[in-house]
Amino acid sequence: MSVIIVENKDKVIAKLSEIIEETARISIQKRGKFLVGFSGGSLATFLATGLPKIQTDFSKWTIFFCDERVVPVNNPDSTFGLYKKTLIDSGAVPLKDEQFVQIEQGVPADVAARAYENKVREHFPKANTPRFDLLLLGMGPDGHTCSLFPGHSLLEEKSKWFAPITDSPKPPPSRVTMTYPVVNNADVCVFAAAGKEKADMIKRILVDKEDLPATRVRPVSGDLYWIIDNDAGQFLNTQTSV
Repeated sequence: MSVIIVENKDKVIAKLSEIIEETARISIQKRGKFLVGFSGGSLATFLATGLPKIQTDFSKWTIFFCDERVVPVNNPDSTFGLYKKTLIDSGAVPLKDEQFVQIEQGVPADVAARAYENKVREHFPKANTPRFDLLLLGMGPDGHTCSLFPGHSLLEEKSKWFAPITDSPKPPPSRVTMTYPVVNNADVCVFAAAGKEKADMIKRILVDKEDLPATRVRPVSGDLYWIIDNDAGQFLNTQTSV
């Protein structure tokens, strides 16, 4: 695990963009494609700012969701809807709707999760567990990541690639989420956080090693990066500064 502490949010976005650009370059060079998982929340703001500045062949990208809310695309809670607005419709980057692997519309969470897993399997036809090139993860104020919440039974899910959740403690309640076997099989996982409101949770995860969902992100044979600004990392004992 690499903890990278930078001066402010702008530097967090710059470093995040640098890692995305380099990971995409390597993946496209090796296999002619880049398979990346997006999360929502503040990450969407970071990507809307950072992605237009990177050098990459966006036509080689396929974008999945680390989790998605079971709501229509035009609902404000839709993660795809957010990226459609900020990245596609805005013209910020040359990505198309069909490059995003989206959940089924108008079905319950369990049906949406099974259908989503089947879509993902089309991109990893021979895999026991998919190996994404990069997962861009978020961390909530309770330490959740994807839609894996503290104390929830989904933390122990071992067989499904994507699972439904209908009792999310954070609205909306119905979601589809990536599970730990998939998260921890990724080639690269990245958390990016900025602001003093993140500091206490960062300490609990990185210093205290408290058993929280974000703490359980430990790629088996990949790299894990935490990119945080000075405010978010104010309680860290050991710092890797750039």
